[in-house]
Amino acid sequence: MKPSRLLLSFLAGFFVWGAAQAQTLKVGASAGVHADTMEAAAREARKQGLDVKVIEFTDWTTPNTALQAGDLDLNYFQHQAFLDNAVKERGYKFAVAGIGVLPNIGLFSYRIKKFDELKDGAKVAVASDPVNQGRGLSLLEKAGLIKLRDGVGVRGTVNDIVANPKKLKLVEVEGPQLVRAIDDVDLAQGIPAHFVSAGKPQVAGSGLLYTGVADQVFAIRFVTRQDNANDPRIGKFVKIFQESRAVRNEVHRLFGNDAKLYSLPWLNQ
Repeated sequence: MKPSRLLLSFLAGFFVWGAAQAQTLKVGASAGVHADTMEAAAREARKQGLDVKVIEFTDWTTPNTALQAGDLDLNYFQHQAFLDNAVKERGYKFAVAGIGVLPNIGLFSYRIKKFDELKDGAKVAVASDPVNQGRGLSLLEKAGLIKLRDGVGVRGTVNDIVANPKKLKLVEVEGPQLVRAIDDVDLAQGIPAHFVSAGKPQVAGSGLLYTGVADQVFAIRFVTRQDNANDPRIGKFVKIFQESRAVRNEVHRLFGNDAKLYSLPWLNQ
C-alpha cells in the first residue's frame, strides 16, 4: 500500500473510532431504582446506536460535583427543589434536559400500624438534606404529628417546627440511608422504591401515609451542564427514556408493580 493510501486508511479509522467515542454518553444515577431505570433506558439506547454508560453513586452530593467537573454528561437523581438548592449553595451552571419519574414518599414503621399508636418521645427519622427534609416534615404535619411555621410548606426544616405535642425525637439521616433507619426508629420518612430495591416491596406498599402525585416539582430531573444542554445525544436519550415501553415496564416493576407509588408526569399520569 502506498504511504498516502496508508495515511488515508489510518485517518479514516481514526475518525470512525472518534465518532464511536463521541456517541458514549455518561449518565450518573443514585444506586437503586434510578440507576436500574437508567440501565433499562441504556439498553434501549444501544439498540438505537447510542452507547450509554451508567455510573452509580451512593450519595446525593457526588453526582452533581462529577457533572460539574465534566466526568458525567448527565445525571438523574434529583428533583427540581433539590436542584435549585444545590445551584444556590454551590453555584452550579446546570440545565434541566427533561423530566423523569415522580416518586411518592411515605411514612413507614415496623412498630406501629397507625399514628395514634406512636408514643410520646418516639424516634422519627427524616432526611438530613434541607429539601427532602421539608417534604418529610410536611408529611408529618399532614399526619397531625407536628405543626410547621406558617408558610414554610415543603421548605420547612426541623427549626420551623412550632408544635410537637408528642415530643417526637427527630433523627436526621442521609436520604439514601433512610431505608435502613426504619430498623432503629419508630417512624421513618422514606421513598417506597428504595424499599423495593432493598428487597422489601411489602414495606413499600404498607406506608401509613403517602404524598400525592400532583407535586411535580419532586419529579426526578435529567440534569446537564448549561454548556452541554444542546447535545443531541442527551435529547435522544431522554426521548428514549420517556417513550420506551420496555423502560416504562421496568419503572413499574421497580416500584413494586404498584402504580400508586409513582407517576409519569410527561404523560400526565
